[in-house]
Amino acid sequence: MNTAPDLRVGAVQMNAALGDLENNADHHRHWIDEARRRHLDLLLFPELSLTGYALGPLAADVASSPDSALLMSLAAACGDMQVMVGFVESASPGEIYNAVAVLQRGRVVAVHRKLNLPTYGGLEEGKWFHSGERLTLTEINERWRAAPLICADLWNPALVHAVMLRRPEILCAPINSASQIVGPGFSNEDNWPLPLRFHAMTYGTPVIMANRYGPEGEHHFWGGSRILGARGETLAEASPGESLIDAELSLEAIARARFELPTLRDANTPLILELLKRTP
Repeated sequence: MNTAPDLRVGAVQMNAALGDLENNADHHRHWIDEARRRHLDLLLFPELSLTGYALGPLAADVASSPDSALLMSLAAACGDMQVMVGFVESASPGEIYNAVAVLQRGRVVAVHRKLNLPTYGGLEEGKWFHSGERLTLTEINERWRAAPLICADLWNPALVHAVMLRRPEILCAPINSASQIVGPGFSNEDNWPLPLRFHAMTYGTPVIMANRYGPEGEHHFWGGSRILGARGETLAEASPGESLIDAELSLEAIARARFELPTLRDANTPLILELLKRTP
């Protein structure tokens, strides 16, 4: 196990065939093998990477439990590397979630359920999925922990603040962002980099963002996957097309960034809670 103060991380920018679990799983195995060849410690896939995005009623048909044979086969391929993949989780009859399965050493070590389900513009997640109710923190190794938030989770500043109070070293952002899916006046390509850089700089945390690239029906996913350092600087950015980007993260860089801008130290949670109680 890697317990060094540096960590090698990666993000896969890929497309997914809508509803085709087996084909998408083969695609995942290819990138997992490549990431292990590069000796990565953490690998992030896009939101719903195993199923595709615009599922509609098909969401119930592709839903699976965290201990499904498909997820177990992917977990077996990961070795010591921690891998986050997007899937539709079946929790009970009729209860399904837009979720991320965290795989490592042959097991599903955690599942994060999307908290903030967008139902505006061309987005209809609130019609098909239940909303998650818990934050997630995963231990990559003895020194490093990661917090996944799925796509629209990151557009709720309170959710980001709440998970960062747990002091993860890395914030993971698997997303499914298509051009103009919010509306013709909102540019995902221009606007997504803003909250990513803001969160990285404000909390002194590296951010890994994995988006899809390519068509799905009438939509085009624009890519732009990136890895940011603890001051919001770009360490790696994907070109158009499918690819695996990687970067090396440093605990020392995170410590320096958080010392110089002590957002977490000065969070004053008791005051915030009291102010929220007074909110009508």
